[in-house]
Amino acid sequence: MQSYLRSDGRKGIRNVVLVAYLVECAHHVAREIATPFRGRDVHLVGFPGCFPNAYAARMMRQVATHPNVGAVLLVSLGCESFDRGALARAVADSGRPVHTLVIQETGGTAKTMEAGRQWVQETIENLQETTMVAMGVDELVVGTICGGSDATSGVTANPAVGRAFDLLIEQGATCLFEETGELIGCEQHMARRAVTEELGRQIIASVEKAARYYETFGHGSFAPGNAEGGLTTIEEKSLGAYSKSGDSAISGLVKPGDVPPRGGLYLLDVVPDGVPRWGFPNIADNAEIVELIACGAHLVLFTTGRGSVVGSAVSPVVKVCANPDTYRRLADDMDVDAGRILEGRATLEEVGREIFDSAVAVARGTRSASERLGHQEFILTYKSFEPIGPSCLPRR
Repeated sequence: MQSYLRSDGRKGIRNVVLVAYLVECAHHVAREIATPFRGRDVHLVGFPGCFPNAYAARMMRQVATHPNVGAVLLVSLGCESFDRGALARAVADSGRPVHTLVIQETGGTAKTMEAGRQWVQETIENLQETTMVAMGVDELVVGTICGGSDATSGVTANPAVGRAFDLLIEQGATCLFEETGELIGCEQHMARRAVTEELGRQIIASVEKAARYYETFGHGSFAPGNAEGGLTTIEEKSLGAYSKSGDSAISGLVKPGDVPPRGGLYLLDVVPDGVPRWGFPNIADNAEIVELIACGAHLVLFTTGRGSVVGSAVSPVVKVCANPDTYRRLADDMDVDAGRILEGRATLEEVGREIFDSAVAVARGTRSASERLGHQEFILTYKSFEPIGPSCLPRR
């Protein structure tokens, strides 16, 4: 497959121009800058908060310097607390074109929109000269998430993604699964698959942290839609979520923004550290997709039983539908019909291979269903994390 070579040596499967707002007050202007370029890989992202947050700053830095990103336009109101200068320097240091527009200094809404659109148009033309190089499956970073799960998810789509993960890892790829709040009860199983005992203990501790977090707030990662779809308990949902990880050894435990150092299977801990204070760890599935992307995911495999239509900015989302009835209703939004397993029209292995092939095809440039439909969802909120320790990563 061909890819876009970045100056840091990383390779991207897309060449996106980001338009990034740095406070909600700049969201409208940033959106209006990006809208005329619909269908031309100009994606809108941003952080709505005014009060500074180290997690959000790191996430924006990781997203803005993601391998799939070719250039970045920062849109600031001017009086927010976000450190726009630091973000601009990080993007410039990565070798990408970057430009900052401050609405209060540029002359307001209309003038900022005009200046932003001119910069984006010129940048799109310049990015056509980006160096293209060969890229192997062993260089891919692939994430997975489940959303809108139902009783079919854990027996069709999720284990089929697990099969695809095993195939990817066999070829040297890096695979990320999450979320610790939906893996409660599976921590001992994961610990036994860890490459070291120390890592196993870290995995158990991360799930125990998630359980405490949810207990403090009096809720869990189990929505009414899950129950309506036939799921009965968090244990049942956890087992289904766990099956997305496949059977490979777990190489490491990372947190949002940590890029795995080498190929293998990694667990992404998305529940904040410290005293619980942030409410829902992820208020929507797209918050977790953003965190996977911040860890370097070139693309994301998204399983759904009830039917989720979301995609993402920056990295393509490949939809794997668990329920055959849902697929028949929402076929235009789906990439893989895993519900065939339930009806005896395919095996787990066959669908797992199809998901693997779909991931490779998207990496080669084929547009996923959510890309074709123009989905570019992005959401980023407040959180806090402590750095991971050496026992969380594979030994060199």
